[in-house]
Amino acid sequence: MLALELSTTRHERGQQAYALRLLAEMAARRDLPETVEAEARYGEALGLAEELGMRPLQAHCHLGLGMLYGRSGRPKDARGELSTAVEMLRQMGMTFWLPRAETELAEAGVSPSTKRVR
Repeated sequence: MLALELSTTRHERGQQAYALRLLAEMAARRDLPETVEAEARYGEALGLAEELGMRPLQAHCHLGLGMLYGRSGRPKDARGELSTAVEMLRQMGMTFWLPRAETELAEAGVSPSTKRVR
């Protein structure tokens, strides 16, 4: 929370976006995930990342949202977010994260080689 507070106070919007994603990850990975909080924080981070052109952060937000939706019983939403994440990761050559995103997408019921988004 301190990172978010400082980045907001100092008008460091890129750092603010990263702090929001981190808070989303923390909420999503608790023993009892705080789904509403995680979804809201991912949404805030994604919006700011889109506004600032931070494509790698956008991809991570889509991946996080997709994983959250998959674990929350929202397969259609999960597939949409994960498909977007896979496509963005491929476009940017982010090969470290791509296998994880493809695995999550396959578990959500869509083959990553056949699904293309945006």
